[in-house]
Order: sequence, then C-alpha cells, then structure tokens
Amino acid sequence: MTTAPTSRPAATSGPVPTKAASPPERGERLPPQDLDAEMALLGAMMMSREAIGEVVPIIGREESGWFYLPAHQKLFEVLLDLYDDPSKAIDLVVVSDELRRRDLLEAIGGQEYMIQLAESFADWANAAYYARIVRDKGMLRDLIRCAGEIAESAYAEVEEAREILDLAEQRIFAVTERRVGGSAVAVREVVHRLAKQLEVGERSVCTGMPTGFTQLDELTSGLQAGDLVIVAGRPSMGKTALGLTIATYAALQERRPVGFFSMEMSVEQLAQRVLCAHTGIDAQKLRRRMLSEEEIRRLCDACAEFESAPLFIDDTPGMTIMELRSKARRLKQKHDVQAVFVDYLQLMHVPRAESRQVEIATISRGLKALGRELNIPVVALAQLNRMPEGRHDKRPLMSDLRESGAIEQDADVILLIHREEYYHPEDENVRNQAELIIAKQRNGPTGSITLHFDKKLTRFANHYVGPEPFGTPSGSDDVAPF
Repeated sequence: MTTAPTSRPAATSGPVPTKAASPPERGERLPPQDLDAEMALLGAMMMSREAIGEVVPIIGREESGWFYLPAHQKLFEVLLDLYDDPSKAIDLVVVSDELRRRDLLEAIGGQEYMIQLAESFADWANAAYYARIVRDKGMLRDLIRCAGEIAESAYAEVEEAREILDLAEQRIFAVTERRVGGSAVAVREVVHRLAKQLEVGERSVCTGMPTGFTQLDELTSGLQAGDLVIVAGRPSMGKTALGLTIATYAALQERRPVGFFSMEMSVEQLAQRVLCAHTGIDAQKLRRRMLSEEEIRRLCDACAEFESAPLFIDDTPGMTIMELRSKARRLKQKHDVQAVFVDYLQLMHVPRAESRQVEIATISRGLKALGRELNIPVVALAQLNRMPEGRHDKRPLMSDLRESGAIEQDADVILLIHREEYYHPEDENVRNQAELIIAKQRNGPTGSITLHFDKKLTRFANHYVGPEPFGTPSGSDDVAPF
C-alpha cells in the first residue's frame, strides 16, 4: 500500500497555463482543486511508465475531466496515448515532441511549463497518492455540478417531484460510479481492451453471467452486462420458476449478488419455492407441514446454505419504474448486485400514462436504461397474450407479447417458454419437458432448447437424453443447475 509522501512538492513559480475547467460556482467560491497535486502527478507520469500504470486504475481516460486545468486534461490524455503504445519511450523529450506534433505544446503552456512539470517530479511511487487527490477533487466538483442541476430542476417545477428525485438519485449514483459525463470512445480503444482480454483469458462458454442451463449458456454465452432479457410465457408455463432458478444458481453456485423484484408472489412464497426446488421436497408436503425427519434435515441443511447466498428479494407490489430503478441502484451500491430480475413486467405501472401501450413502452425503456446504467443484465418476466390458445400450434411467437412493439424493440434477448404437456397431459412423449425458444438474440443465434420441468417442485433443470452425465442418478434426465 502506498502511503502519503512525507512532503509534497512545493509549488514552483512560472507560467500556469490557461484558466480553470469551469468558472467559480456560488459567487466567488473556488471549486475544489489541487494544482500542486495535478502537477506532481503529471510530472511523475511524464517521467515513468510505472507511474502511469499505477494511475490508470484510479483515473481512466474518461475521467480526464477530474484535472482542474484544461491543459492538464489534454496532457493526461496524450500521456495515456503514449502509454498505450509499448514501443514508445516516455520522457520529457518524447512527450514534448508528441505535443508539438499535435499542435498542443503552446496550449499546454509551452516548453517552459513542461520543464516545470518535470521538475515537480519527486518519486513515481507517490503517483497513486496524488491520483487519489485529483480524483477526490474532481468528484467533489462533479457533485457540485450535479447539485446545481438538481436545484435548477427543482426551482423550475416543470417535472414532478418523483421525477426530480429519480434524476437526483441517478446523477449522484453516476458520480459514485465514476461515470459522470461519459464521452464517446474510439473503436480502437475497445478493440485494444478486447485483444488484451483474449490474450490473458481462458477459453470459456460464458462471457456473461451463467444461467446454469448448459445449452442456453452455449447459445447465449450467459447473461450479458447491459442486456435486457425478456422471459415470456402464458400463465402456468413456469416464468417465475425459470427466473428464480437462474437467480438462485447465480447466487448459490456462482456467489454473485442478485436482486429479485417480485410483484406477484411474496418473499415467503418465493422462499418456499426455492427450498423445494433445491431439496426435491414436494411443495404440497411443505405447505401442509407433512415432512419426514429426513426431509426436515434436508430443509435445515438447505436453509443453512441459503443463509450466506447473496440473493435479495423485494416483494413490493405494483412498483413504478422509478421506484424499481431507485431500489436497484441501492442494491448495486450496497451489495454490488450482478443482475436484476423483475417478476413481472406488466404488473409495473406508470402514473398517468396516456395508454397501456405507452405505459409498457415506458417500463421497457426504463428497464433497458437500468441495465445500461448499472452495467448488469436485467431479466424481466413477461406475460403473453391469448393468441397461442387459438392456434393449432400453440408454440408462442414474439408477436404474442402483450403490447409487444416496444418490448420487441428494446429487448436484447427474448426467451419464450412452452410446455406442450400443459395442453396434452396424456402424451407421455412430452411428459416433464419444456421448450425454451430463443426468439431473439441481438448478438447471437436464435433457436430452441429442451429443459426438464418438474411441476411438483416447480423446478427447471438441464434435460439429457441417453447416457447420464457425471453425477446424474441412473435413469434420471433431471439435472438441476443448483
């Protein structure tokens, strides 16, 4: 751990370039800044690649605005460009030449100021310390800016109080997540990061959060950050069971914090479902408390397992999209949730929406924006309309989504659940089988997979035909993800 240096470099006399990044706010008050720390940091970075390596995890390219002076912002970006090219040395001469080539040297303050920065360099080991000072001052200025914007919105009284509160929370969260005022990113930077990941990464089926269903993970590579995933079906097809199975697998097996918002079932009902699915105990027996000693022991063991599982359930009914986004942000801040599940989309509401179509479109856009804002997958369960009931082939289509236009457009992945057994219970060929149709996948193939569904346990599981995989009881085609 790097400690604070025993002494900070004294401010040197000489030209300090241009004006501050923004005028003083609230009258004559000067915004938080520390030019000495900025100069010491840039001096260290200019003389040492190691210093830049220490700084980048604290201040990234997108946070160059945390430097108070525009000249310092430009110099920081140039230093990162040089750092990205391992063939280039980094020293006073190289940096000055690069600034001159870009016609930025005079804007930075000229060669005299570059020498002044180099002389402020003491020990590159202190770079992280100065970077944290620059970061903290920059975040304070971001906070002041956000507070001003929030105050302006409140004074204007154009929007409702709830909308302003949502805006305020979103802005403050953005500051804490270091993503205030995001800017466009050059494709070369994204490709460079991807190449680095491929160099050091291991071969894996899942680049996102695994669902626990082997075939689904092979087709989708897991749930991807920022994606809106719709899981839709007619009543009694198992939407909640599927969503809960994936959420439980993530929390229990992957140890990833997950938020589950249920507007249809209570926490107690969901907990019973999870325990029955995990232990293999009939839900009816649990409800009637008709359990054997061995089943009670299994339940106790399962309860002990789930005590440490980072699965967070909120059963507030009829939430608005603003309320849900607010709760999700808090879960992200407090528990760093890696995914959010919503059961189900049509049970949410938007106050004073002009029509049901407008309401669903607002909810759909809000869920998509939530995933992008928190950089996590958002899995929303949704109800299908009655159209499949009137068709000979009752397999659902994307167009069967209620008020489907906006949902189809916003969703990155749409999964449709179909259980032929529901319509033909006498057919042994479809007993305990469910079809999961990948009707849309923005960045991958469509298709369908077969899952095992146990109605008594309300549990989905991997479906295998032929030789049992390792660990599967003989004669069983039911392999639960957890």
